[in-house]
Amino acid sequence: MSSLERGILILDYGSQYTQLIARRVREAHVYCEIHPPGVTAEWVRQKRPRGVILSGGPSSVYDEGAPGIDPEMLELGIPVLGICYGMQLLARVAGGEVERAGAGEYGRAEVAVRRAEGLFSGFELGETTPVWMSHGDRVERVPPGFSVLASSPNCAVASFADERRRIFGVQFHPEVAHTARGDEILHNFLFRICGCSPDWTAGQFIADQVRAIRQRVGARSRAICALSGGVDSAVAAALVHRAIGDRLTCIFVDHGLLRLHEREQVERTFRSLGMDLRVVDAGERFLAQLEGVDDPEEKRRRIGHTFIDVFEEAARAVGDDVRFLVQGTLYPDVIESVSPRGGPSATIKTHHNVGGLRPNLPFELIEPLRELFKDEVRQVGRELGLPEEIVGRHPFPGPGLAIRVLGPVTRERLDVLRKADAIFLEEIRAAGLYDEIWQAFAVLLPVKSVGVMGDARTYDNVVALRAVTSRDGMTADWFAFPPEVLGRIANRIINEVRGVNRVVYDVSSKPPATIEWE
Repeated sequence: MSSLERGILILDYGSQYTQLIARRVREAHVYCEIHPPGVTAEWVRQKRPRGVILSGGPSSVYDEGAPGIDPEMLELGIPVLGICYGMQLLARVAGGEVERAGAGEYGRAEVAVRRAEGLFSGFELGETTPVWMSHGDRVERVPPGFSVLASSPNCAVASFADERRRIFGVQFHPEVAHTARGDEILHNFLFRICGCSPDWTAGQFIADQVRAIRQRVGARSRAICALSGGVDSAVAAALVHRAIGDRLTCIFVDHGLLRLHEREQVERTFRSLGMDLRVVDAGERFLAQLEGVDDPEEKRRRIGHTFIDVFEEAARAVGDDVRFLVQGTLYPDVIESVSPRGGPSATIKTHHNVGGLRPNLPFELIEPLRELFKDEVRQVGRELGLPEEIVGRHPFPGPGLAIRVLGPVTRERLDVLRKADAIFLEEIRAAGLYDEIWQAFAVLLPVKSVGVMGDARTYDNVVALRAVTSRDGMTADWFAFPPEVLGRIANRIINEVRGVNRVVYDVSSKPPATIEWE
């Protein structure tokens, strides 16, 4: 049975909120997947989702090349909810009219409920509720068989429905926090209209994955896990270990790009969990591959390819029956690397464990966390019984410090960054702030600045500090340190790390920046 048979299919039309729709559905304990809008009605029929959500998007339905929908999808008997552009698309395909609004509607608006049923079950007839609008087009005439469910002062058709075919649309965004009762509207669609059950939990996910992994690996084959020491690969390893036991071997590659004392911590932690752990010292090999390389995409490509080379060699030592490579790839990795399953969202960067793998991969990949967000991975890790020191750890990129040393990577520059980064994390923990921050790290910039130390002129390195708050890594905001803490961190780095005379703090959000600098 496809996972979608008890879940929701989300078609991504390029909205900045598409992943937020998925978050809201998952928070309701309903499984969902994001796919591109080019899927056919027959494909949807075979997947048999409980419902379909069409996201918003930047296009106009009348733009040349604007993404569309297979009209037959509206005849499958599967409930459909269109949001913003998705609603306008439904209107046009079903025979309504969409026009450029005289005045666009952006930000907070009030909609009045005209039918307190279906999507608006639990609302009072005629009541107004705050919503979040972001549109330049609007539905001017509803299609035949549709009725208006809600209106706003600037949008007579803020929501509509064809109850017979269970097709619904909202011009506003119920998935954002600014829509006060957006969760209720989505829950009405999920449970009242689609008949979903809130059964997608960490425990259920583990049971499903263990069953799938056992079936795929079989009774004899072995697997190796690309263990980094971070929460993603640790949870992936624990999940696969539960499925196939000692036929899993974890391989930890010391690529010379680790944080201070990280190798020792990984060895101590994972051996205590009873897993077969092999440590490969490949620092010189990675540094040789990175010599003179300053382009971040090329760094990621070389690191990804070298990883696979190392795993091939390590696998030979494990045995000839190694067929599978386990990786802790997450949903945001997939979205940023290749866009949501080929949808219209832009590729942001290549992750070493997604787009960085070479085409002639000698293993079959097992990526049990590929459809999860980071907070969901932590829930699964706790359900599996992993210690909090692993589950609660800040994310750390697979390419390691190579993408935090901006410009060419050398042993000397890595040493400077390690010391600065260790001081940063040590002071965050001492201030009791570690668990309030999603991710914190230091970055060594490819510039030098003039300073004065001991009455003498210096011309040394600049270290940037980055700390963000986030829920799932898709969006993030910079963490507002107490000034005295930030001052203490900067003072220690400048005084204790030889070769650094300036520290700056990054106050960029995501978007427009990414969390990592490269």
